[in-house]
Amino acid sequence: MADPRALFDLTGRVALVTGASSGLGRRAALVLARAGARVVGLARRQDALDDLCAEIGPNAGSVVADVSDREALGELVDRVNAIYGAPDIVIHAAGVNTREAADDVTGRGWDQTLALNLTAPFFLSQALVPAMKEKGWGRIVNFASLQTTRAFPGGVAYGASKGGIAQLTRAMAEAWSGDGITANAIGPGFFPTELTQAVFEDTDRAARNAAQTCMKRNGRMEDMDGPVLFLCSDASSYVTGQVLMVDGGFTAK
Repeated sequence: MADPRALFDLTGRVALVTGASSGLGRRAALVLARAGARVVGLARRQDALDDLCAEIGPNAGSVVADVSDREALGELVDRVNAIYGAPDIVIHAAGVNTREAADDVTGRGWDQTLALNLTAPFFLSQALVPAMKEKGWGRIVNFASLQTTRAFPGGVAYGASKGGIAQLTRAMAEAWSGDGITANAIGPGFFPTELTQAVFEDTDRAARNAAQTCMKRNGRMEDMDGPVLFLCSDASSYVTGQVLMVDGGFTAK
């Protein structure tokens, strides 16, 4: 038997992480780099991407772009490929939550949410898949949510996008896994990120969220490291079309 630790070695792999400027996207980029991958961070804030690349070191590059701009997708892929070559791994961590109540949802908020959270992961993956097919190896990791299966106040558009991510992940697996490309999703629980800042600033609300989990605590950034590395490596070679909830057991109750 080979050393099981080698299953998690990403040396020689190229990873693209959207939403890499902050939160769970940034954490994913750091983890993949420390596992040996060369990482391209994609986001809209150059200064934050510069900080990420400085922390990772020479095996990191960045692209500033709006991943939801479908008209610029071809140019975006060319810019990504120009850094380290075509990615073997793509993590779709970019996202937005407008938190509009059902009666107040606007067309603009709805379109923005669906474009970034659901449409962009598909079309960017579609553009990257041909190179993965040529290699016979690829990893697509989408970001689901507690709202993939649960309804939260102010979450109509966000919940619709994340419910769609679960089915999109299954459809991607059906379409592409025969070519050696796995497609899975991670569903985070309550983690302290920019997207959930308002939740964690309300200490009573944060405590209530923690109490609803089996583990009686909210997520810590390091809780995401193992699941991300698993789904991006050879360790998950026979896992596809799945949503892995990393939520301390919130959805188990």
